Amino acid sequence: MIRSLLAGRRWTSLRLRLLMVFCLVALTAAVSASGIAYWLNREAVLTRVQDAALGDFRQEMQNRAAALPADPTAEELQRTAELMAGSSPGYSVLLVQVGKDNRQIFGAAGPDSFGLANVPKSLQNAVNDRQKTTAANDSEYHVYWQRTKPRGNPYLVGGTRVVGGGLTGYMYKSLAQERDDLNALGWSLTIATCLALLGSALLAQAAARTVLKPVQRLGDAARRLGEGELDHRLDVSGTDELADLSHTFNKTAEALEKKVADMSAREEASRRFVADMSHELRTPLTALTAVAEVLEEEVEDLDPMIAPAVALVVSETRRLNILVENLMEVTRFDAGTAKLVLDDVDVADQVTACIDARAWLDAVELDAERGIVVRLDPRRLDVILANLIGNALKHGGSPVRVSVTVEGEWLVIAVQDNGPGIPEEVLPHVFDRFYKASASRPKSDGSGLGLSIAVENAHIHGGDITAANVSGGGALFTLRLPVDVGKVLAGDEDA
Repeated sequence: MIRSLLAGRRWTSLRLRLLMVFCLVALTAAVSASGIAYWLNREAVLTRVQDAALGDFRQEMQNRAAALPADPTAEELQRTAELMAGSSPGYSVLLVQVGKDNRQIFGAAGPDSFGLANVPKSLQNAVNDRQKTTAANDSEYHVYWQRTKPRGNPYLVGGTRVVGGGLTGYMYKSLAQERDDLNALGWSLTIATCLALLGSALLAQAAARTVLKPVQRLGDAARRLGEGELDHRLDVSGTDELADLSHTFNKTAEALEKKVADMSAREEASRRFVADMSHELRTPLTALTAVAEVLEEEVEDLDPMIAPAVALVVSETRRLNILVENLMEVTRFDAGTAKLVLDDVDVADQVTACIDARAWLDAVELDAERGIVVRLDPRRLDVILANLIGNALKHGGSPVRVSVTVEGEWLVIAVQDNGPGIPEEVLPHVFDRFYKASASRPKSDGSGLGLSIAVENAHIHGGDITAANVSGGGALFTLRLPVDVGKVLAGDEDA
């Protein structure tokens, strides 16, 4: 869900990823540095306090505790403990003497209430463990220490035993001040980490702006290039990779502009050639058509051996005349000079007139209510209907069913034939120019331009034609045109 929300915002694509990388790197570095700094300071503080306290305690045990008699009284132990605790304030002292009758005598002094119960058993055992003296170990007893947290408060507990006697001493120092100092240091490092993260975010934003601004300019230039502004170029500054990319874009745009210009020139020349050729053919075709009509009237009086040839000449002359007219129409579409002459048209009357003019009344079933009036170009609608119905009769067979309906703001004319349908591999190409499905229509005598011209006439109205096969058999061509073509085209121009 978060990813979809981020993807919906334009600025959060590459910019967000760059910002996140900067922040993650800064966070990792800051946390690592803060963690290391905290750990080093913590060890340094605790080691300093610990060494100072244990060193002082060891010295006091050597100077004061060792000076006690072999079997001191409770008062002597208490006075010595008070002297030891008072010499270096900050820790408490507990002295334990085991008498001849194995009875323990205690002496305790200091800021904290300190008893033998506060000394961990493991530390007591280590303190009372007598070591063998060697060359490397010249003392039977050593100072041992341990950190504890009774009731959540940190303390340092240390202890040692006097050589040659039954006196054992323990020290008990609170580490609350050091804990507070380390907590303050932790908060300081946390604030520093947050400030480093904020600074990295600001730096990342500045870096993203610096890096992504040329990329955005490149994207805008590519978009304008795609919209047809082939003369648009990027301003190149610097010698970095983005400058190289801008150079490459400008060279590509220049090459594309040149290639498109060459293609446009060749296309214009080809279109001009077709138009000129079609125009030049009209004069001799007019004469040929007149001669063909005369020959057609006299064909019954001609020699039976000559009559088929005359009929073929007449047929091919008419076909050539239709081809030339279609080529000129296609040329007008390509040149953008095809114009609409709009008028209010009763669709039922228009379809009936189209069918009647071509003597198709017996082969076409019309389902259209009178009174459906739309505003379009009647001549171009006649061309569309003639091509669709003629194509259905030629390749699908009669009867051809033509239905006229209005769906909202659209006029829908469906033309369905009674043939086997259109092969699936042919269906996507039925509106292509000069396309003929030779496998299914080997004897087709059409030019392959009829359906193409029909769909171009639909497009110029703001409509379209679709082709499909009916499940019960036959092909179905559906023409959709706006009810008011002028209104639709005016809206498109405003847009």
